[in-house]
Amino acid sequence: MQENQSQYPPSSSANYVLFVMLIAYILSFIDRNIMSVLVGPVREYFDITDFQFSLLHGMAFTLFYIFLGLPIGWMADRYSRKWIITTGVFFWSLMTCLCGTVKSFGGFFTTRIGVGVGEASLSPSAYSILGDYFPPQKLRWATSVFAIGITLGSGLSYKVGSWMYQWLGEQDFSGIPIIENLEAWQLTFIGVGLPGFIVVLLMLFVREPKRIATSEIDKAPDIPVSELIKYLRTHWQVYGAILIGIGMMAIVGYGTLVWNVEFLMRTYDISRLSAGSTMGNIFIIGGTAGTFAGAVFAGWLQKRGYTDANLRVMFIAALILVIPAAAAPLMPTADLAISLTWLVVFVHYTHFGVAMAAMQIVTPSRMRAQVSALLLFTTNFFGLMLGGSAIAFFTDYIFGNDDQLRYSLSLTAIVFYPIAAILVGLALKHYRTLLATMTFEQK
Repeated sequence: MQENQSQYPPSSSANYVLFVMLIAYILSFIDRNIMSVLVGPVREYFDITDFQFSLLHGMAFTLFYIFLGLPIGWMADRYSRKWIITTGVFFWSLMTCLCGTVKSFGGFFTTRIGVGVGEASLSPSAYSILGDYFPPQKLRWATSVFAIGITLGSGLSYKVGSWMYQWLGEQDFSGIPIIENLEAWQLTFIGVGLPGFIVVLLMLFVREPKRIATSEIDKAPDIPVSELIKYLRTHWQVYGAILIGIGMMAIVGYGTLVWNVEFLMRTYDISRLSAGSTMGNIFIIGGTAGTFAGAVFAGWLQKRGYTDANLRVMFIAALILVIPAAAAPLMPTADLAISLTWLVVFVHYTHFGVAMAAMQIVTPSRMRAQVSALLLFTTNFFGLMLGGSAIAFFTDYIFGNDDQLRYSLSLTAIVFYPIAAILVGLALKHYRTLLATMTFEQK
């Protein structure tokens, strides 16, 4: 594997782009996950069950998000990623604000679809653009920094959402046009949607970089979809494992993300504000630390001769997580459950940044956005669409009681973490073989 660092843009430009991408990613997770601290108010307003709520949170958002990711990835491999991202941030921020104005289940479902449509633009384009701003030996750090948007955004959605809901509920907006007739949970949506328009302004200062060729495929004037399919089929052992493996991790990760706050409230009678603040701290501190720890651990493994270090971290994490993730919801006290959750969140988030780097490094530059979109398709299909709904399904239809949510969370970890470990473990040797064929030249 050869590289020429001088082909890449200056580090100051790269770091600014990474900063803007990170802020956008944080806001995207706040906007998509804000519903996790509003389960009770939303259920009461629309008179719905856990499973119906999960459809609003997951299916509505994911319905177009996962399918638009692939054509947006195709566009990002050919056209300006800067403007694709800018347009998407503007649209999802607008739709998040509109979530706070609707009065019906159908209207809310539609605006959540809109949030997903806008957010579909970010990740494929961002991972692609980062691959052309950072050389391979720095890319794992760049993707790990970008990936902490998941934990920071998720944590802030808990903390900011629970605080904002309580504070807005204590205010008197009588006589103020439009907002006087809105409930606290609706105003919370508007409050978290508005900062996205600041990111739109920051995106105006981002420059579209030259694309860096990483294989002979990149030297072609254009790459048809058939060539992408051929490449993926040739290396199916690698891409299949990454795609499905991360998807299995996502079922647990996204599923618990939706229900963690509600679990603490139902099982241990903790207030919404306290539960939201606690989970926010766990994700912001523990999840972020875990993301960076994954990059550090991968670097440590690589220095010891493991060329598959980025992917190997994911394999190890999935193995470790089975027991503590299954045990945490079953603890007899809130303190024990919260303590184990710190460990689970830390270890879980070691994998995503380095796994994305692993995929970017073995993917030709002009296929990166489409392959990133494909990865995000499977991640979000399993995680966003099925994760929260699977747990809600277990609660409503298997255990048959809202108070049995803890058993649904435990069962999910027992089933899906081992599948991820097996898939990724079997792919490691194939990944090493593919990695050895990659080169790095400017295009």
